[in-house]
Amino acid sequence: MKPRVFVSGICAVVVAACAVSVTRAQAPAAPAIPALPFHLVENFFHYPAYSVLGRLSGVAVAPNGNIVALNRGYHPVLEFKSDGTFIRTWGEGSNMFEGAHTLRFDRQGDLWYIDAADNMLFHFDKDGRTVSTLGTNPEPWTWLTHVIEHAAPGPANFYQQTDIGWSRDGSSFVSDGYGNSRVAKFDKDGNFVKDWGARGAQPGNFNTPHSLVVDNNDVVYVADRGNSRIQTFDTDGNRKAVWNLPTAPWSLCLTNGPNQVMFVGSVGKVYKMDLTGKLLGAFGRSGKVPGTIDSIHQLACPDEKTVYLANLYAGRLDRWVAE
Repeated sequence: MKPRVFVSGICAVVVAACAVSVTRAQAPAAPAIPALPFHLVENFFHYPAYSVLGRLSGVAVAPNGNIVALNRGYHPVLEFKSDGTFIRTWGEGSNMFEGAHTLRFDRQGDLWYIDAADNMLFHFDKDGRTVSTLGTNPEPWTWLTHVIEHAAPGPANFYQQTDIGWSRDGSSFVSDGYGNSRVAKFDKDGNFVKDWGARGAQPGNFNTPHSLVVDNNDVVYVADRGNSRIQTFDTDGNRKAVWNLPTAPWSLCLTNGPNQVMFVGSVGKVYKMDLTGKLLGAFGRSGKVPGTIDSIHQLACPDEKTVYLANLYAGRLDRWVAE
């Protein structure tokens, strides 16, 4: 009886293995992502001679079409005309740009700068003056002189925040970010309203929310980079959808106009999505030289056929256009 039992066991294993093989063979393959016909516009930006840039961390397009870029070098903020002509740099010598992370223009056309190292966001008017801030930077001298030594900061303070977006009523939403993993909401006067999310992989939680945008219908989109997904919410923080992606989303942008689409920057590739979460296509291949795509720390997309890319480690600002 023992040999017969042994043979029966072998047959059972073989049958099970065959069944697994058949099941795998019949499993539908993931649909291929269409290739988008984008190409690099070579030498679009006309820098001054011998310009030295640091890591390119941010890019935004102003309402007048000017392109503003952020880098972690000697000239933190660079501004160009819509045709790539150099206008100016500013921010030289300021400690404000130690943790240069991203830039955004709000719905009124004012520029906001996100400094992840200083735990603050700076709001500039159209003449470049600082008119308001969100968050509070650490003040070591207060720890030495006050009885609240090393007191835990309140929810209106940030811990290496990453991005900001605005709803139609003027509320702002901050992805906060590296140290925390939440979204914080403020009213139009800059007062803290609420927050949601914590570090984790469950729906509604985040692992490094790295980018945030708000569409024309006040839907909040959060690039949940560490979880390789985008999560969407209403302005009260109620979760609407979770979109799992083939890679980690580093940066988000929405096109202008009534029929918005989203571009998602990642490592070596840029994806295009509609606002239901459908992947419409992708372009790019990984690399550091012109014509390839590095880690896209921020991107700007004024329309469906024009995308500006901040290649972080390559220290390069690119303009890509569709055929």
